[in-house]
Amino acid sequence: MTAFEPGSAPLALGLLSALGGGLLIGLERERRKGSGPEREPAGIRSFTLAALAGAVAQAIEQPLVVACGALAIVALAALAYWRSQIVQRSADPGMTTELALFVTYLVGVLAMQMPAVGGGAAVVIAVLLAAQARLHRFATRVLSEAELHDALLLAALVLVVLPLLPATPVAWLGGLQPRTLGLLATLILVLQAAGHVALRFFGAAAGMALSGLLSGFVSSTATIASMGTRARAEPALARACEAGALLSTAPTWVLGLVILTATSPPVMALVLAPALAATVVAAAGGLWHARGAGTAAPESSKAGPLRPREALLVALLLAGASLAVGWAQQRFGSAGVIAGAALTAVADAHAACAALGALAGEGRLELQAAAHGVLVAVSTNALTRSITAFVAGGRRFGLTVALSLAASTAAAWLVWALLGAGA
Repeated sequence: MTAFEPGSAPLALGLLSALGGGLLIGLERERRKGSGPEREPAGIRSFTLAALAGAVAQAIEQPLVVACGALAIVALAALAYWRSQIVQRSADPGMTTELALFVTYLVGVLAMQMPAVGGGAAVVIAVLLAAQARLHRFATRVLSEAELHDALLLAALVLVVLPLLPATPVAWLGGLQPRTLGLLATLILVLQAAGHVALRFFGAAAGMALSGLLSGFVSSTATIASMGTRARAEPALARACEAGALLSTAPTWVLGLVILTATSPPVMALVLAPALAATVVAAAGGLWHARGAGTAAPESSKAGPLRPREALLVALLLAGASLAVGWAQQRFGSAGVIAGAALTAVADAHAACAALGALAGEGRLELQAAAHGVLVAVSTNALTRSITAFVAGGRRFGLTVALSLAASTAAAWLVWALLGAGA
C-alpha cells in the first residue's frame, strides 16, 4: 500500500483521478437514469461521491475503513435495487447501475494507488456502460451460438490448456516441446477464426484474400491448413479459400529476406532476385483466384468457424515430420549443411534460413553455399505445405496449392540459374 503525505503531489493526483473517473461513469449513468418518480436513484453525484469515498478511505491507509466503505456501498446498492425492482416494479430487471456503483468505489481506491490505472479503468467502465445496446445486439443477434461456443473453446485453450502443457523437449516427440505443438494447433484455430471474421466483414473474395496474406506472415503452413479445412467444410468458398492459401505463400519469401538481412546481408543480396520472382508468382496466383472468387456467400451452417480436429491433425503431421528429421539425423549423421537445412525446413523454412544466415555471417559457411541452402530449404518446406494442403483441403485444394508452390519455387530456381549464382 502506497503511503501518501498530506499535501503531496501523489495524493492530489490520486484524488483527481478518482474524481474524474467518478464524474465520467456518473455522467453516463445520469443519461440513462430517466426522469420522474421512477428514475434510477444513482446518477452523476452518487457515482462521483462513491469514487471519492474510495479514494479518501484508501488515503487514510486503514484497511478496515476501506472494507467498511465497500460494505456501505454494497448496502446502498442493494437498497437502490430493492427500491427500483420491488417497490417501483421497474420494467428493467438488470442491476448494472448497482454493480457499477460498487465498481466505481473500487476505482477510487485503485486511483490512490495507481492513478493512471484507476483512470484507465474508469474509461473502460464508462465505454462498456455506454455500449450497452451495441453489446446486447452483438451478443443476441450478431454472434451465433456456434461462434460463442468456439470463442469459449479458444479462450480455454489459450488461458487454461497451453499454460499446463510442458515446455521441455520430449524424446518421443522428436525433441519437440508439447507446448510448441499446442501453440501450433492454437495458431491454426486462431487463423480459422481470423478468416471467419474477415469473411463476415469483407465478403468472400476480399476477406479470405486479406486473411490469407496477413496470416502468411505468421505461418503459411497453418494458413493453408486453415483455408483447406474451410474449403472442405464450405465448398461455396473453395475459390476464395484457395486465394487466401496461395497469397499466404508469398510472405514466406519476404520473411526469409528479412531474416537474412538481420543475419547475413550478403546472402540476402544473393537470394533477393530469386525470392522476389517467387513472391511475384505466388501473389499473382493468389490475386487471380481472388478475382475469380466472386461474391459467393458462406453456406448457412450450425457449425462454428473452428475445426479442432483438422488443427490437431496438422499439428500431428508436423510432429511426424520432426520425428523423421530426428531419426534421419541420428541414423545417417550430418550429410552436409544443405541436406541439414532441407531436413530442418520440413517443419520450418525460416529456422533453416536463420541458421544458414548465422553460419555465413560468422564466416563459417561460404555465401554461395548459404544462398543455395536457403533455396533448398524453402523448396523442401513447399513440399510440406503441399502435403498439408492435400490433408486439410482435399484433392482439388491440394492440387491448386501444390501447383502454385511448384510455380513460385521454379521461378526462384530459374532466376538463380539465369544469374549464374549456382555456378
